Amino acid sequence: MVKANSDSKPVGLAYLVGRLDHILNKRLRDCVAPAGLTVPQYTALSVFRAHGSLSNAQLAVRIMTTPQSANEMVKSMEGKGWIERTPDPSHGRIIQITLTDEGHAILAQCDAKVREVEMQMFPGTSEEQRALLHAQLKGAVRALSLEGI
Repeated sequence: MVKANSDSKPVGLAYLVGRLDHILNKRLRDCVAPAGLTVPQYTALSVFRAHGSLSNAQLAVRIMTTPQSANEMVKSMEGKGWIERTPDPSHGRIIQITLTDEGHAILAQCDAKVREVEMQMFPGTSEEQRALLHAQLKGAVRALSLEGI
């Protein structure tokens, strides 16, 4: 249940996180669009950078979308040369997806802009405070996640 303050505005954490998600998504769109990326593509490329090679199903879980949507995105990113797909050496039906040099370059082009937005969210916070917030947010995701994202 969302509580209201004296001005009758919602103040619950879930409401604020939802608002932050909405605003952050718009800011990120503005950051990555000039490079020809969408926010889901930036997220997917970031996931490949962090985790290395993944299957389409693993990517879908990590970026919180359906395997079908992830597959369409993978096709598009492969067509742009940002990723490459290769058969998994231990399982012939699984295709592993990895970043190309061009994928790393496009990520690097957007990373500084995304970092600026992240810094704007919490001005005046120390690196220690940011690390604590990061850990708390990861904990919240784990606590609510069925997949352990």
